[in-house]
Amino acid sequence: MIYKYIYSSLTRISDLSSKGFEVEKLDKSQWQTGDYVVCKIIAKGSDSFKIELPNGRMRGVMGGESLVGALGERHATLEATGTWRAVEDDDTLHVLTGGGLLGKLTSKSVYIHEMTTIKYLGHAFRNGEKLRMEDFVKPVKPKDFTIPVVLFVGTSMSAGKTTSARIITNIFKMAGLKVVGAKITGAGRYKDILAIKDVGADAVFDFVDAGLPSSICEKDTYLKKVAYMKNLISSIDADVAVIEIGASPLEPYNGDLAIEAIRENVKCIILSASDSYAVYGLMKAFNIKPDVVTGVSTNTIAGSELVEKLCGVTALNLIDPRSIPKLKEILNDNLGFEL
Repeated sequence: MIYKYIYSSLTRISDLSSKGFEVEKLDKSQWQTGDYVVCKIIAKGSDSFKIELPNGRMRGVMGGESLVGALGERHATLEATGTWRAVEDDDTLHVLTGGGLLGKLTSKSVYIHEMTTIKYLGHAFRNGEKLRMEDFVKPVKPKDFTIPVVLFVGTSMSAGKTTSARIITNIFKMAGLKVVGAKITGAGRYKDILAIKDVGADAVFDFVDAGLPSSICEKDTYLKKVAYMKNLISSIDADVAVIEIGASPLEPYNGDLAIEAIRENVKCIILSASDSYAVYGLMKAFNIKPDVVTGVSTNTIAGSELVEKLCGVTALNLIDPRSIPKLKEILNDNLGFEL
């Protein structure tokens, strides 16, 4: 490990920390999504702010340190939005996610801390060429995507998708099944798929493995990347895939394309909802009927009853152990398992 810089988790697919690189400034006209860049921290923003490292651990930072991240875009409904495209002549950017997604802040919620401000020092270079996430994508053999999928979607970020995925992955592993986990849209962080790994998933993948800092990109680009991710998932020969669509499919993360790409393999849909009425809207927008609605909207009997009355679907608070027998019954019926 070369300790000159803090390496964010978006560098986890690369060898930047072991083989080193040069730093060269580029005119903004040569910048692209997924470029690896080096920036100096000039304003920490919040004492609680930490950078997610390539192994998933969180590291505190100090003003004056330099970090390696990737240029990208974020469009979060509840926290912040930003893009490298908005960077001005002063070369000031912000750390848009703890995973090292870097761009200029364009808006943020009043309920979150000030974003960490950074100064562009230059791009990572080797042999006269800038280094991009795309350069470190590992080859994978094409393989038919036949694995049954449990799909986790949400009406917004922080609705409970990852918690639900952890619970169901644990149920599958306790039954002796081989499980592969994936997050195929969202903004670059490692923690969500690591949470699936922590409860026993045999392998986990996300769009970072495909060379994307977030899944905000051109549709043609995303279609190629989701095909690559399907090949990664298929390479594991698992019994079932636990797949999360980050954020909401209505947000600009290409969630609609992700759902269509795996729709034929989806055997069970778990929808985490922050609001009972949002369930109805998402069902209509994407022509999907969830097998289970969970999340914030099911925290009380009143919320669950409203979901079931309004949408005609089963509502379960999955963090309540009393919901597990019914959940297993639904999974068994949809996937043909004996849990």
